Amino acid sequence: MADRYEEWASRFDGATVWTLSVPEGSVHPVLPDGCMDLLWIGGRLLVAGPDTHAGTSAVGTGGQYAGIRFAPGTAPALLGVPAHELRDRRVDLADLWPGAPARVLNERLAEAPDPAAALETIALRRAADTTPPDPVMRFVAAQLGAGRSVADTAQAVGLGARQLHRRSLAAFGYGPKMLARVLRLQRALTLARSGTPYAEAAVEAGCTDQAHLAREMRDLAGTTLTAYLTPT
Repeated sequence: MADRYEEWASRFDGATVWTLSVPEGSVHPVLPDGCMDLLWIGGRLLVAGPDTHAGTSAVGTGGQYAGIRFAPGTAPALLGVPAHELRDRRVDLADLWPGAPARVLNERLAEAPDPAAALETIALRRAADTTPPDPVMRFVAAQLGAGRSVADTAQAVGLGARQLHRRSLAAFGYGPKMLARVLRLQRALTLARSGTPYAEAAVEAGCTDQAHLAREMRDLAGTTLTAYLTPT
């Protein structure tokens, strides 16, 4: 039995709501994507920080998962914590929001017939009471996601290299060069999944050649394109 993953666009700007069913005894690979997620797994409400390397499904093996994935740069304002503090971490929301708020949300999720929809509602209500994400950093993420260079992006927003790096740590969890690598890998994977030959996918995504993409895949995902994209 294979993993069953479904996703759909959220009413929260730029976010994606998703569900995942993992058969008992198996794990689900999670690759860096520049995003942060609010997760409901095994009765726990978790925050998944931005990843710099591949991991597996957040808790144990097998089970039902629900989440809302926030576009790069949008979750820190919502959660009230800089992204770099959550880099490569999975943290109980109660550790970020101590006291009644997190407890109430846990109880609400536990009783919800549709945890994914409940997570989306939580995000929307929270957003109504918090400062919007930094529009400059959302623009930075969009530019890097489209394949624009870090230097050109910095110039477009009028930030020096140090300023951009510092603000990127807070918004994305790591510097703009790392975010550019992660988003480039995701572009290549999207192309490869659609049937584009690996060599073409590499160049179209922004790598110098297929060997470059292979190195990035090993470094960021810990595997090969063929191993990752071949169903098991």
